[in-house]
Amino acid sequence: MSRDESRAIRDTELEKDRARYGLLAVVVSNLAIAGVAIFGVWRLHGDKAVIVGVLTAAFTAVSSLTTAYLGIKAVSNTAKSIALGDGAHRGSGSGGSGGSGA
Repeated sequence: MSRDESRAIRDTELEKDRARYGLLAVVVSNLAIAGVAIFGVWRLHGDKAVIVGVLTAAFTAVSSLTTAYLGIKAVSNTAKSIALGDGAHRGSGSGGSGGSGA
């Protein structure tokens, strides 16, 4: 039992590290994109058409990166809970024999 407990603790710590460093990577990337966008706007000296393009591209990059991270994290958490058997309770009443069919 202690081997299983130590493995569970190690897996939990690994998952925490993955989440922490994944979020750090997203935040740093978003800050880098924002910094490049600010620098680009500063260097354009008021050319409004190009500034709108730069800011639109930066917003698209930030939102795409953040959405991708959150989507991958959600799918990973769902897959992990199913693999650990937490999803067995949700699917137990939807099919097979003994259901509430007519």
